[in-house]
Amino acid sequence: MQLTVAKIGRAHGLRGEVALDIRTDTPAERFVVGAVLRTDDSRLGSLTVATTRENQGRWFVTFAEVTDRTGAEGLRGVSLVVDEDASDEEDAWYPHELVGLRAEHVDGRLLGTVLALEHLPAHDALLILEPTGERSLVPFVRAIVPVVDVAGGRVVLDPPGGLLASDVANLVVSPETHSGGREDEG
Repeated sequence: MQLTVAKIGRAHGLRGEVALDIRTDTPAERFVVGAVLRTDDSRLGSLTVATTRENQGRWFVTFAEVTDRTGAEGLRGVSLVVDEDASDEEDAWYPHELVGLRAEHVDGRLLGTVLALEHLPAHDALLILEPTGERSLVPFVRAIVPVVDVAGGRVVLDPPGGLLASDVANLVVSPETHSGGREDEG
């Protein structure tokens, strides 16, 4: 299975350097000079790391195949991928291990199916396709996703009210709770 280890961001400078949006816990091991990484763009094939540096938690690399800013700008949005099977860490999963799992409520109700793992700035989130066809982003944190059972084909969710799209669709506003205007208006 292909695992995305980084997404190429904006060009930096004139000599082909690019910023990386890191998707791996081991960037110092993945982005060593000489490392050959496949891309998700069949026109590009693989890229060879020529230089690498980290500045204030941000990673920048140049590739042997790209020597100028124009070439670097053409790489924006390309994913760098490696082949991996399953995660050997406890409490860590690759996106491909999660996609397709049933999403169940802690009370046993079916909430949907995991479509993807989204990498957001604050934390990762599961994209859930609900039985109604709606999609919801669920923060992938232990408080909301207490159980990940890949072997059993499921994740268990304990979502707060209003988190799922179907929660919002099922809200009914009664006349007693909503007057249609501000309470101080006469």
